[in-house]
Amino acid sequence: MPIDWKHYNAKGIWDELITPSGRARPGAGALGRVLAGLSDDELGARKAAAELAIRSMGITFTVYSEDESESIDREWPFDIIPRLILKKEWDEVERGLKQRVTALNRFIDDIYHDQRVLEDGVIPREYVEKSREFRPECVGIDPPYGVWAHICGTDLVRDKDGTLYVLEDNLRVPSGVSYMLENRQVMKRVFPELFENYLIHPVDDYPDRLAECLRSLSPRKIRYPEVVLLTPGVFNSAYFEHCYLAQETASELVEGSDLVVDSDDCVYMRTIEGLVRVDVIYRRIDDLFLDPETFRKDSTLGTPGLMRAWRAGNVAFANAPGCGVADDKVIYTYVPDLIRYYLSEEPLLPNVPSYRCVEKEQRDYVLDNLDKLVVKPANESGGYGMLMGPHATKSERDTFARQILANPRNYMAQPMLTLSTAPTLVDRHAEPRHLDIRPFILSGANTYVTTGGLTRVALRKGSMVVNSSQGGGSKDTWVVDLD
Repeated sequence: MPIDWKHYNAKGIWDELITPSGRARPGAGALGRVLAGLSDDELGARKAAAELAIRSMGITFTVYSEDESESIDREWPFDIIPRLILKKEWDEVERGLKQRVTALNRFIDDIYHDQRVLEDGVIPREYVEKSREFRPECVGIDPPYGVWAHICGTDLVRDKDGTLYVLEDNLRVPSGVSYMLENRQVMKRVFPELFENYLIHPVDDYPDRLAECLRSLSPRKIRYPEVVLLTPGVFNSAYFEHCYLAQETASELVEGSDLVVDSDDCVYMRTIEGLVRVDVIYRRIDDLFLDPETFRKDSTLGTPGLMRAWRAGNVAFANAPGCGVADDKVIYTYVPDLIRYYLSEEPLLPNVPSYRCVEKEQRDYVLDNLDKLVVKPANESGGYGMLMGPHATKSERDTFARQILANPRNYMAQPMLTLSTAPTLVDRHAEPRHLDIRPFILSGANTYVTTGGLTRVALRKGSMVVNSSQGGGSKDTWVVDLD
């Protein structure tokens, strides 16, 4: 049977495509009609075509076992029903993201220089100095344009009433953009006719924009600076993306052993023709593994002397070491204040209401309401280490209460949002599934926001966890103009 939108029921939750009356939202009519006109067999054939495309294109991600003793490469989970966002709404989102990233970069630069934000009491000093991602080794370093977080992936969610929130900022080594680009290529193969019915804004200019951003950071003002992408290697969960972006930006894909810092404090790449000087390092390695001379002595992933070369101004990093201080989820709670402090503007995109466990009154509230809240550690990512209070057992909540009391600085809490849904193909029928979206923002000489982003969808019924490593998938995101 074809998809019957009148019987599609999101149960009072904001749906991105269908209204509660079963009608398509503005801009989604043509998509709804095409999908409704396909039989079960035709939908199944399109889904099979998408899976074949993903297999033939080699789009994979890596899942680790709990103790990280083994890894499994899996094909990228993809849903063929796209998510639609009107360009008028996206323009507002873009302005809000640029505002947010500008304030965050000013904050990071301030933290490693004058620390005015701490002197003026906007954020308590100990919250920054006790952040796991604060790097005293970065104090006094001046990256180009005062930008520390050149590539940012900001997670946005819509609550069940349609309100759009910033869930978190990802400023260290954000991943996922390659899947956003590949999703579009898969959709063009599977539903080429839909691209005739819509003015869909492209995303495929991202690699060129990224390359332009990276080249703009070069300390040597030459026409073709040498840019490398530094990867931990083939066993990293995002290795597919590292290879993809290196190829698409015409950068060399290197591991730590491929680089050397000479006595002149410059970075060189080993090649069969000899040493070649490196100008920009797009690093996909965490701070502490980057330079065993400065950070972890036992690291074999980085290169001794990289920080020395960076401090001397002979190489640029994207993202800069130390930028994770603004990725801390406790610092996240202050971002609206940082926007007001640095830009003298009101935030255009709201935070999810949050509670800082480090403050007694807020901590007491969290401990009294663990069954209603989501508790997050300050510096984890990927959905790990969280307590989903409404879905947790009493024993799990008691354990978390002890952890909060033992280290309150490491936790914050938020009400559990009921994320918006979108139609997702399940057994050849459309069912609502919860989702979020991660746009990507590039900051260098200029600032650029992708027109759309990586939409991640919880494929399990009722689940709010969208991460691919925990059972989530993705959709192509269409930012469209109305006719």
